[in-house]
Amino acid sequence: MRLHYKLAVIAACLAAGRLLFYLLPGNSAGEPPAQGDQGAASPDAPALRGGLLTRPPTAFRLLHRPDVNKQPRPSTKRRKSVASDRIFNEPLFRLHTWHGEEWMHLAVVACGDRLEETMTMLKSVILFSFSKIKFHIFAEDFLQPQFEKSIKAWPFTFKSHVDYHIYPITFSAGKAQEWKKLFKPCAAQRLFLPMILKDVDSLLYVDTDVLFLRPVDDVWSFLNLFNSTQLAAMAPEHEIPRIGWYSRFARHPYYGAAGVNSGVMLMNLTRIRNQLFKNSMVPTGLRWEELLYPLYHKYKNDITWGDQDLLNIIFHYNPEYLYVFPCQWNYRPDHCMYGSNCRGAEDQGVSILHGNRGVYHDDKQPAFKVMYEAIRDFPFEENLFQSLYFPLQNNFLKTVHTLCGRLPQVFLKQVEQAMRKAYELRVIHVG
Repeated sequence: MRLHYKLAVIAACLAAGRLLFYLLPGNSAGEPPAQGDQGAASPDAPALRGGLLTRPPTAFRLLHRPDVNKQPRPSTKRRKSVASDRIFNEPLFRLHTWHGEEWMHLAVVACGDRLEETMTMLKSVILFSFSKIKFHIFAEDFLQPQFEKSIKAWPFTFKSHVDYHIYPITFSAGKAQEWKKLFKPCAAQRLFLPMILKDVDSLLYVDTDVLFLRPVDDVWSFLNLFNSTQLAAMAPEHEIPRIGWYSRFARHPYYGAAGVNSGVMLMNLTRIRNQLFKNSMVPTGLRWEELLYPLYHKYKNDITWGDQDLLNIIFHYNPEYLYVFPCQWNYRPDHCMYGSNCRGAEDQGVSILHGNRGVYHDDKQPAFKVMYEAIRDFPFEENLFQSLYFPLQNNFLKTVHTLCGRLPQVFLKQVEQAMRKAYELRVIHVG
């Protein structure tokens, strides 16, 4: 019995050693060697590099590569290697399937030094979206040729499915100089979009400091959830009224218990143009273009955040016209810098990141800065997993000591899912 026991132990040790040999970097027939913490592939390295996600850093154990178990199981190791090579080395920008004839419309307003920030936002749109989209860019005169040059530098793969128009800054009611002084030089431009874009039915407006971490198609689909009266959608300014700005400091009416944030605003422009809005100035309703300038004059000494405050006043008197987004569709530092207070982001991940307070460009909230720099610096022609997701994971390890960085999955979950969707379209349905 003792001899048999010893033989069994020896056999088990040999089997464990054999298994360990295959799991060590560089020894797996179907997986590539693990990369270092920088996550960048060496130019001289073998083609198969995607196996890094099978041995992620401890903080990212739940963030793994796309679910290859959904595919038919390869019958040979040779076939498995070929599949891995396709998944992790083909440029994933080719995965987009552009469908339908309807265009999505996105508007942004840029002044001053916001060129890079705006182009990074637009880049996040085209990296993760699946439908055709038209950009409406409102910019100061000196920025217009720079936007033209930057967009023309995009690869043809993207330009062929994107249309864009560049407009000057214009205000169709009141005095332009008054509107320019309202908050920031261009901020009030968004109030006039229904009058300027007369041929556009629906529109998504975003600030320049917004990043899309999932397809724009998903936020665009909220239009289908509007009831018969709703004509715009925004997210709350804060989830907890007792620590929110409007509930503590506002000197004017605002929407709901904590106000709304206008950095991401989905609009049915046709309804806005046709609707009469209740107000505190006259007993009858006013159309949008009739409402703005009198509203500004009445409250100009009481508002702090300019056009956002005016929108809060409008929807305070017309709450039935507003659809409210969950907080993960306009996730700002306020949702994590005082402790996590966006449950939707914790459960589902951030869908749209809004880096207000200048957090993309300072070191106050490193998690936001890491996200911005990863998208800004990603080369269009590269593989999303290798050149965006892997470095992003590694860089997030440096932010886990901060309040906003302590839950990496909040920032990375939707990015991973967007890449997985692209992967499934190419490898499973097309490949």
